[in-house]
Amino acid sequence: MLVLGIESSCDETAAALVRDGREVLSSVIASQIETHRAFGGVVPELASREHLRNIGYVVRQAFREAGCRQEEIDGIAVTRGPGLIGSLLVGVSYAKAMAWATGKPLVPVHHIEGHIFSAFIENPGIEYPLLALTVSGGHTSLIHAAQPGRYEVIGRTRDDAAGEALDKIAKFLGLGYPGGPVIDRLARDGDPRRFPFSIPKISDGRLDFSFSGFKTAALRHITEAGIRPVRPGARPPRVVLDLVASYQRAIVDTLIGQAKKAEARLRPRSLLLVGGVACNSLLRASFRETFEAGGRPPGVYIPSPAYTTDNAAMIAAAATPRFSGSPSLDLELNASAGLPLVG
Repeated sequence: MLVLGIESSCDETAAALVRDGREVLSSVIASQIETHRAFGGVVPELASREHLRNIGYVVRQAFREAGCRQEEIDGIAVTRGPGLIGSLLVGVSYAKAMAWATGKPLVPVHHIEGHIFSAFIENPGIEYPLLALTVSGGHTSLIHAAQPGRYEVIGRTRDDAAGEALDKIAKFLGLGYPGGPVIDRLARDGDPRRFPFSIPKISDGRLDFSFSGFKTAALRHITEAGIRPVRPGARPPRVVLDLVASYQRAIVDTLIGQAKKAEARLRPRSLLLVGGVACNSLLRASFRETFEAGGRPPGVYIPSPAYTTDNAAMIAAAATPRFSGSPSLDLELNASAGLPLVG
């Protein structure tokens, strides 16, 4: 089964050719970081225009790198949502047009399901039931799957996503864009115990997350310590390094704490850490250290950094099992910015 995947939910235009859901023949990503850097965040209108400019090239390059022709694929997979509606429409429209022109079946994929399947690409031994901690700039959630295709969101953020919380403080401090990777790098030289952050308590017993309070606390520390934004190109002072190290540590502790509660309740056989923030070195190390202790299930799986950020290989991998059900081309298929994960 050879599937073309297309992903355009936010600010990366991506295409990939994947065989049997695991063999990645090509994975091409056109980044928009330089386009949005001056604004300190993704500008939806600019993102849509960049997708329009890049989509044709990215798909053609994916076929070139894989050494395949359009006639050889068995189907097309595309991210339907959630995401920025203008960005999604570019990918969905291109996929529908290509499916119509080639007569190939088209399978829409939920973006979060794609992230879950990013772990399957390199780890064929993942067993069900599984629990996935999904962490990115737009999503922070705990998802339980008792069997393939059956998803239950058992925890979600009640305000900001973890990646968004990292990016906003980085922007406020003038540390650069994207903020999450910058904080990850700078925090290695800081003292994570210098600034206290209280871990939110969810009083109703749900496994939800809340990160807005961390931003408020960080702003208070910034004011009390007299911290000023860092000048472009300047080395951040020790106090800034300590602040971002403490801030990152608190966010990671919150993520791990809720994942531990979920694992204790559900006892899954596989535990996944996926999404863009899964690139964070402290989160990756803490996740493994927490759940690999004792040598018992669950098996712990974290994709390589190339598959944690938005990519089309994960979209093709997620869609592959559905092609066995003889899907057809649905010309009424449309993008959905707030598409729920159901199954």
